[in-house]
Amino acid sequence: MRAIIVNSPGGPEALTLQTVPNREAGPNDIRIKVAAAGVNRADIMQRGGNYPSPPGAPEWPGLEVSGLVTEVGDDVTRFGVGDRVCALLPGGGYATEVVVNEGLALLVPLSMDLIDAAALPEALATVWSNVFMSAELAPGQTLLVHGGSSGIGTTAIQLARLMDARVAVTAGSPEKLAVCESLGAETLINYREQDFVAEIKAATDVHGADVILDIMGGGYAARNIEAIAVNGTIMVIANQSNEPATFEPMRLMHKRARYWATTLRARSLDERIAIVRSLEAAVWPWIASGEFRPVIDGRFSFENAADAHSRLESSAHVGKILLVP
Repeated sequence: MRAIIVNSPGGPEALTLQTVPNREAGPNDIRIKVAAAGVNRADIMQRGGNYPSPPGAPEWPGLEVSGLVTEVGDDVTRFGVGDRVCALLPGGGYATEVVVNEGLALLVPLSMDLIDAAALPEALATVWSNVFMSAELAPGQTLLVHGGSSGIGTTAIQLARLMDARVAVTAGSPEKLAVCESLGAETLINYREQDFVAEIKAATDVHGADVILDIMGGGYAARNIEAIAVNGTIMVIANQSNEPATFEPMRLMHKRARYWATTLRARSLDERIAIVRSLEAAVWPWIASGEFRPVIDGRFSFENAADAHSRLESSAHVGKILLVP
């Protein structure tokens, strides 16, 4: 099979398409002929040598794919050969085929484009596990999403609106904010021109955001605490600011708020399966009905993977970027 390998950490040019040995499938695994793979910030970190695959996973990047099942293990009960699926991976998605535990895969409804379905697993699992399973965002509450036009952001807006929550977003241009508004965001904050703390307080009559989904990390820590509501939860899922978190603990204590940092890839197999099963029960009906659709920025061939990474690193994208074999 072919895979996009990183022989030596570096920039986008470090991505090299090569032939690699096929991986064996275990009794609980399915083999998927890849229709597309999602591109994520974690892949950029891995390309740079800062986020290696966990033990047992392929050494090349890729946390989500869609495609057709071509083989099932002896103990597989959920899928059969020919099924249209998407899957959450610990790594190795940048390949023409992947092997994954059946518990991390989901059937793709016939109403959904199979290539676009590669944009679902990572963003949905991240948002669902953080905003709803951990922070327990409730109907009527306010969610503040930093990076509202990203793949994570466009996913969070849609899910929160489907759960009857209110959504505020930050983004860096009127065009990006317009996309967020079209998905249901009500409070639109241009972080280049506006103070998100003041804007969220004004939009909520000083109450603040009940949940904040933060991709910026340390650089936003102190301001997030000012923007969070009493008894609220700040979910930190990335540190794109590349800065340490500096804040006064008493401010967090006065809010009786939680500052909670998580990763998805490092969780145990059982934890990741539980997230996927929860997604299947709660969110997949919206996928099947078309009420939720991933926002796709663009599709790139495997041969142009470097361009896909450059596009993501530029932050010019809106929604998800996909690689197609």
